[in-house]
Amino acid sequence: MPQVIIFDLDGTLIDSRQDLTTAVNLTRAYYNLEPLSMETVCSYIGNGTRNLIERSLPEDIDIDEALPIMKRFYYAHLTDETILYPGVQEGLKKLTATGRKLAVITNKPDEAAKIVLEKLGVDKYFDEIIGGGGGHPLKPEPDALLYFAKKWNADLKESWMVGDHYTDLESGTRAGMKCCWASYGFGDPRGFAYDFDAKSFAEFTALIK
Repeated sequence: MPQVIIFDLDGTLIDSRQDLTTAVNLTRAYYNLEPLSMETVCSYIGNGTRNLIERSLPEDIDIDEALPIMKRFYYAHLTDETILYPGVQEGLKKLTATGRKLAVITNKPDEAAKIVLEKLGVDKYFDEIIGGGGGHPLKPEPDALLYFAKKWNADLKESWMVGDHYTDLESGTRAGMKCCWASYGFGDPRGFAYDFDAKSFAEFTALIK
């Protein structure tokens, strides 16, 4: 049976901290609020854009109004400072050559994920890119992972979910897949178990190779 490898995006393939912080702080400035530190904003990332902006603004602000404002700012700064983590481009090329099917499943909005990966030149390595609003519940629900695995008739026990956040580890575990924690990222595993700790993308690539 074939194997699949599913990657998270922010904190796993890309370092997007600065652009996300910029979008949050431009939104806060719109409401005459002081900026937040990058460390604070990073602690809010991982559960989708709505949760990010809810955590970044006071409770008395209408989130339904603020969400499109924040998205507008973010789309204007998607790849100003966002970069691939070291080894990602080479690693994806090597993993593709093994014949495995690769996907990105992220809680970032679907369109934004596809634009970022295209601009960074790595969208070609993925058989599917699924983001928030792409027809599946957000992680940690495992639905999108199971959809992709079923599409390729994959052996779940030999397939991988790779991510830096507990939502990735939980969704992978619930899907019955092996889990790799991208500890070089900026997420929080929150004590969830994993099968491999990748301190760099190259370490994961070497494991699979």
